[in-house]
Amino acid sequence: MSTPTPHIDSNGASSATGATAYDDPSGEGHPSSTGANGHQSGEISSIGTIIADISTDLSTLIRQELELAKVEVKDSATKAGKGAGLLGGAGVAANMALLFLSVALWWALGSAFDSLGWSAVVVAVIWAIIAAVMAAMGRTNLNTINGMPRTVETAKQVPAALKGNEGRS
Repeated sequence: MSTPTPHIDSNGASSATGATAYDDPSGEGHPSSTGANGHQSGEISSIGTIIADISTDLSTLIRQELELAKVEVKDSATKAGKGAGLLGGAGVAANMALLFLSVALWWALGSAFDSLGWSAVVVAVIWAIIAAVMAAMGRTNLNTINGMPRTVETAKQVPAALKGNEGRS
């Protein structure tokens, strides 16, 4: 059994040499030990390079999150505008119908009931039901707005990604 012997490389770093699977007398490193960033395994990147890589990745992530948020906000605003328009239209339609058709119906029912008072109550109830149905339709349309679900979901993954655990969240 051989014992490792100290070895000092050309950069002045000491290492133990002995019978290991990664010994390379040429000093070029094991061919399969190159990392994803092009550095040899065991090779230490400069702190500046690491910080630059992190900064680039973080700015790309933030830029992508902002683009996703813009798209989702636009979609939600479009749906909200449509729902608000329907609710506004419901109000205008209810007022116009109440004003013009109610007078005609009121007089027609008044001659049938021989009482303008009770005919006015019947007309008011009819238009209240119509306005309620339109308001319910507008509210249903507004409830279909999802906000920014994908942005929220991916934003929840940012802290794990910064820790290097993006697949575990």
